[in-house]
Amino acid sequence: MNDSLALRQRASGLLLHITSLPGRFGIGTLGKEAGIFLQQLVRAGQTAWQVLPLNPTSSVFGYSPYASPSAFAGNPFLIDLESIHGETWCPDLKLSGLEAATSGRVDFSAAEKCGQRLEMALEGFRASAPSGDRAEFNSFKEKHADWLDDYALFGSFCRRFQTGHWLNWPEEVRVRDPRALAAARRDQDVEMEAVAFRQFLFERQWQQLKAAAEQHGVQLIGDIPIYVNLDSADAWAHPEIFDLDPRTRKPAVVAGVPPDYFSATGQLWGNPLYNWFEGSVLNEAVLQWWEKRLQRMLEWFHLIRLDHFRAFVDYWAVPADAPTAESGQWEPGPGIAFFESMRERLGPLPLIAEDLGEITPEVEALRDNLDLPGMKILQFAFDGDPNNIHLPHNYASPNCVVFPGTHDNNTVNGWFYGTELDDAARARVMEYVGVTDAHEMHRHIVRLALQSTARLAVIPVQDVLGFGADCRMNTPGRGQGNWSWQMKPGDLNSDTLDWLGHLACVYGRA
Repeated sequence: MNDSLALRQRASGLLLHITSLPGRFGIGTLGKEAGIFLQQLVRAGQTAWQVLPLNPTSSVFGYSPYASPSAFAGNPFLIDLESIHGETWCPDLKLSGLEAATSGRVDFSAAEKCGQRLEMALEGFRASAPSGDRAEFNSFKEKHADWLDDYALFGSFCRRFQTGHWLNWPEEVRVRDPRALAAARRDQDVEMEAVAFRQFLFERQWQQLKAAAEQHGVQLIGDIPIYVNLDSADAWAHPEIFDLDPRTRKPAVVAGVPPDYFSATGQLWGNPLYNWFEGSVLNEAVLQWWEKRLQRMLEWFHLIRLDHFRAFVDYWAVPADAPTAESGQWEPGPGIAFFESMRERLGPLPLIAEDLGEITPEVEALRDNLDLPGMKILQFAFDGDPNNIHLPHNYASPNCVVFPGTHDNNTVNGWFYGTELDDAARARVMEYVGVTDAHEMHRHIVRLALQSTARLAVIPVQDVLGFGADCRMNTPGRGQGNWSWQMKPGDLNSDTLDWLGHLACVYGRA
């Protein structure tokens, strides 16, 4: 069974990434606004908060949380400076002048300026932190050394070489010559400590938020992208687990998906693929890495959405030099043996299977054999087929999670009132929800999700608020302009929260 309270009884929650919280300095953080949102969840009868991946982001990849330089590290942009400003060892962080205008969009450049203040925080920590805090920092570094050392060294090399991708670094560093790495650890120890300190602050603040969520009865739902970025500490430090050339470290094939709902030419992600097999058995090095990765995520979350679940059955491998994903081919994934191995190592796995896209009977069989909940997306339901699996009357089991849309979809109002539907499809939506007036369609779709038999319903905050297409989080296939929507203070007012709370009570989810 899936060992999560959110999937043992009817429940509902909201989808809102941390960056989308209101923020004084241009971006949402783990500070007081996160605490306010927890209180709003409780008032609205919600018991789950879903976020996107918490890993570091980069301007090179449009600040996408799905293209990170680390599968283990936390995003320093999310560190709350005001909380640090209250520490005895950091009395003067000079926050004046860092404020950003409230525009409804994340100001990533302002967030990067705020990150520079963390260097001042480290100076204060070195100078006057009490022994208890120092011991906590040392304990954190020791506990997470298996990934933190490589990530800190990777970050220091990135600043040192300024050549973009690690594939362009000098050969002795690129191929991890032990003597070169030992010398770098000596020469770059100050820079490495700065990276570790940021991770320490992130971890401390995230665990405080997680404890507060538990006190409020709210479960945190995370998201694991199945693949890692090629330009990452993971690919640099563990080339043996990826399908990379032993000499050049370059991939011959990369990840993507064939043409689908989102793109007529498929999606060319470019991530390195795993060396799942050694001969006819699973690669132990890959299994050990995944064990550590899942363990890390279990430290952060109560429930985890496993992105691109179908790739565990088979995955789309695209030639690295291909212009689109159309020329790829299916390759076999690790299947149920992978999950059995992870359960033996970690115990019950509280996972949600992201089973969207081109799904085969084999993918459904793996999901069901593992007793994992899949996903139902209401925006995918109204193609005119009464047997469409996303229509609530076709949910074969309550062991699923229903969403009006995910972070990759338009908002409900952007979808319904925009160009994605024709008049016939809009009429089908109205007929299904039982209305003749198309006003406030977002409220009807939210109600439809909450009244469904799905054990868990997750609603994007934009759909609770009735926002339009300009507030969608991501448009797949578009490299820039995503991930920047930000809620303004006061958007979630008492009337909206009480309406949502009423629905949660009506449909047995409070």
